[in-house]
Amino acid sequence: MSDDIDRLRLIRTEGVGPLTYKRLMARFGSVGAAMAALPDLAQAGGRTTPFRLASRAEAEREMAQLHKLGGKFCFLGDPEYPPLLAATADAPPVLSVLGDVELLSARAAGVVGARNASANGMRMAEQLGEDLARSLVVVSGLARGIDASAHTGAMRTGRTIAAIAGGIDIPYPPEHAKLQAEIAGNGAVVAEAPFGTAPLARHFPKRNRVIAGLSLGLVVIEAAIRSGSLITARLANEAGRELFAVPGSPLDPRCKGSNDLLRQGANLTETAADVLANLPDHPARQGLARDPMFLHGKSGFAEPSMPAVEPEIDRHALAKARRLVPGLIGMAPVAVDWIARHCQLSTAAIQAVLLELELGGRVETLPGNRVALLAKPD
Repeated sequence: MSDDIDRLRLIRTEGVGPLTYKRLMARFGSVGAAMAALPDLAQAGGRTTPFRLASRAEAEREMAQLHKLGGKFCFLGDPEYPPLLAATADAPPVLSVLGDVELLSARAAGVVGARNASANGMRMAEQLGEDLARSLVVVSGLARGIDASAHTGAMRTGRTIAAIAGGIDIPYPPEHAKLQAEIAGNGAVVAEAPFGTAPLARHFPKRNRVIAGLSLGLVVIEAAIRSGSLITARLANEAGRELFAVPGSPLDPRCKGSNDLLRQGANLTETAADVLANLPDHPARQGLARDPMFLHGKSGFAEPSMPAVEPEIDRHALAKARRLVPGLIGMAPVAVDWIARHCQLSTAAIQAVLLELELGGRVETLPGNRVALLAKPD
């Protein structure tokens, strides 16, 4: 329990995102050593205000709140942590789980789509969820429209997982509180955000990468060109997961994005049989790459979920990385792989500087192994 509290303290500390957590563990080897190093790292990254670790009391309070709901934490590196999600570059360091934790490691397919879905789209999602759940676990995001329909269908014949954007105690949308409770009772609900976190727009891409990471394949039903569903598709593709799309009318804007996935090579899907026939046993090392939407931020497959302790970083390489790396990061997200290619420095030196910059409050790490400058407050 004490070790879990320390891990939760580190994870909940400001500036410690999923990749930062992995960089800290790779560099220092233990939670205690990482926490001791944080103030100096933040100062090296340009932080001018005092650095504050999440307190033991805060971590204990969150644990007690989750346990009171009947939930538990699932930490990256634990045996019960879902292996498919652990294989992604930016796997959440901890998940709050209501329901069956073991279900997170089951063979699964994601189903996502428009919130303002058509009647036919929701009917398709419900039928697909019902049919897929006879053989697989169905993963979705509890949103209105396609997500809720997929969950509802899946619960008729099997089990489903809902990945949510806010804290595990805050159903969203509010009208899905009963649905969330039903899923927790006969499946699983997972959240990366701390207990009590209101679901804000910036949280949904993180939720989307959990959906993608838990699934061997992702089915998209009715997705506009600029939609959260296509973000989920891109993240699934980057993780080497199989992509499926249900064809829709070319006259319906809600189908432009899903139809475009088909144009790029996603599996045309009309029934659950189309998914089952093409769902692999393991993620691929490379997904679709025919369009810039997929090429941007592509980081490959299966970085180690808990890397071994890194060797000492060469001081000259670190100094050079501190000069070069900040200038390559702007307000628009850029792939860490792209930075590495342009710096021509060791991965260890680049990761060390990114760690300092994030703890210094100058950059943020985004889903898909990308980084961007943090906007300065007015």
